[in-house]
Amino acid sequence: MNHEKFIKRCFELAKLGIGNVSPNPMVGALIVRDNEIISEAYHQNFGGPHAEVNAIKNANLSDFSDCILYVNLEPCNHYGKTPPCTDLIIESKFKQVVIATEDPNPLVKGSGIKKLKDNGIEVISGICYDEAVYLNRFFFKNQIENTSFIITKVAQSLDGCIAMNNGESRWISNEKSRTYTHAIRSYVDAVMVGRKTIQKDNPHLTTRLVDGKNPKRIALDTNLSLPLDLDIFKNDDRANTFVICSVNSSTSRKADILKLGGIKIIPVETEDNGLLNLDDAFAKLYKDFDISSLLIEGGSTVHSYLAEKEYIDELHIFIAPKIIGDGMKSFKKLISKSIDLSKKYKLIELENFDGDIHAIFIKE
Repeated sequence: MNHEKFIKRCFELAKLGIGNVSPNPMVGALIVRDNEIISEAYHQNFGGPHAEVNAIKNANLSDFSDCILYVNLEPCNHYGKTPPCTDLIIESKFKQVVIATEDPNPLVKGSGIKKLKDNGIEVISGICYDEAVYLNRFFFKNQIENTSFIITKVAQSLDGCIAMNNGESRWISNEKSRTYTHAIRSYVDAVMVGRKTIQKDNPHLTTRLVDGKNPKRIALDTNLSLPLDLDIFKNDDRANTFVICSVNSSTSRKADILKLGGIKIIPVETEDNGLLNLDDAFAKLYKDFDISSLLIEGGSTVHSYLAEKEYIDELHIFIAPKIIGDGMKSFKKLISKSIDLSKKYKLIELENFDGDIHAIFIKE
């Protein structure tokens, strides 16, 4: 059997759930008989039936004893919003289940596989393991580290500038790069922007260039100094707009006005340098609001802080074929003591976007 071929089809199916299943993982499943796919499905929305259940129901069979179930993530073995998938798999009498990776959720990890084996079902796991983990990298970090997955996006010139010295930055990257950024927004739970970027660019932080859901919008504004007439505060979906500020500012009249408008205020501690403590912010966003993935589009201060604290899990850099010279550098405020001690990332993808270079890096 070509297990790899069928598991890769599971990945394709799982991706159909992008943007709709968070904070659940993306899962695809298919049923194979005599080396032919007879049913396939995916997890379509948070709280809905899991991929394995959908695939079994779609097959419309009562006996699967001559079939193999393929799934990119270990079937669950606990009650959540739906019953355990393992029970239905056992009842369906599959002869074999092929899995890409164990579920990192402590409630599941290994127990689903064990239950299947204990009930006489052969289990093969670890097929296309690395690809499976990357597909559900948000979920893996959530479960293992109990915090959000952080993506940072930088649009810069060939010489590493994100703006002119006078602040002009529209547009360094081209339309294809900007469209891809909107695509990233469509599959993360939220997009976060620093105060200076919001004040300078007055962004909508939507996915208007692609067909996808809008993310939650998060502004970093330590002292609540942003004007109330900015687009981020006038958006019709203010219930999904957040402002992270200092504890002191969270009790101000400005905070009350924002809350009356439907905007959520998240108070966090500040550090000795006066910057917001993002450890505190990320913890609250994940635990209190189920934000499992976060795209951060900031300026030099935010980029530098994120790199210094090693918060960046995935870095997208869009490099335009332009030289600015004496401009604002992407990571200007990051200070490395030596080349050996500089922050290191691994390149995993490189594309030509109509002249712009799009590079994706992950933390080493």
